[in-house]
Amino acid sequence: MRIDYHTHHERCGHAVGTLDEYVQRGIELGLEQLGLSDHLPLIHVDPESYYPEMAMPLSELPRYVEECLNLKERYRGRIELRVGLEADYIEGYEEQIRELLSPYPWDYLIGSVHFLGEWDITDFRQTGGWEGRDVMEVYRRYYDAVRKSALSGLYDIIGHMDVIKRFGYGPQTQEGKAEVRALELEALKAIAGSGIAMELNASGLTKPCAEMFPAEHVLQQALELDIPLTLGSDAHDPLKLGDGLQEARSLLWRTGFRRLAVFEGRVRTLVPFEL
Repeated sequence: MRIDYHTHHERCGHAVGTLDEYVQRGIELGLEQLGLSDHLPLIHVDPESYYPEMAMPLSELPRYVEECLNLKERYRGRIELRVGLEADYIEGYEEQIRELLSPYPWDYLIGSVHFLGEWDITDFRQTGGWEGRDVMEVYRRYYDAVRKSALSGLYDIIGHMDVIKRFGYGPQTQEGKAEVRALELEALKAIAGSGIAMELNASGLTKPCAEMFPAEHVLQQALELDIPLTLGSDAHDPLKLGDGLQEARSLLWRTGFRRLAVFEGRVRTLVPFEL
């Protein structure tokens, strides 16, 4: 099964390409399933005064879903499209997120932690936010948010679980590194206990951290905890669709995974995959 469940298009402001271009590229690549999963509109900050080009405007959300559904029908028989969204977990905004998502017929929802308060730890323009902070306290807050996102009942997939490492900020002492391992494990236990899946996101290969999200040792623990895995390139350009996914499949296989999680109507199925 060749799939890519994590993609972004021009509506979000920091990606390029139309949804139709993604679908055509997916067909060219021989994908069997393509997930369309743009960003949830910002709800906890003022989009007009916050950093520009972070997510689609709220007014575009119904148009996005409508276009996804139309493409799903138009390309039926050529590629299986899945209608999804990468919906930020924002602590304290759980009910607002639920209300925003509830009207639409999603196939799956990715829950990702980008924000700690108003600080987007994944935005290259905001790396200055690390200055003067206790790195371990940031990691504690981040993994607490991942744990709460898993337990919220809002999502089907936890996205790029250890993305906090993206820009290379992390503990330098063995004690700090050991605590991060413990925080990761607690988050994984919450994911396992919630019964949801997690993604292997290949985009980290091109980031300063130079490894996928999550790292191989996290995948090993996920396997031991029986957490289902899906795959995503996190492409922000149709030409980058599928990037890194062969390496991702190889990593999953080496770790011991033999099936991938796929979704339709928010129902998960596990399907075999090959290298």
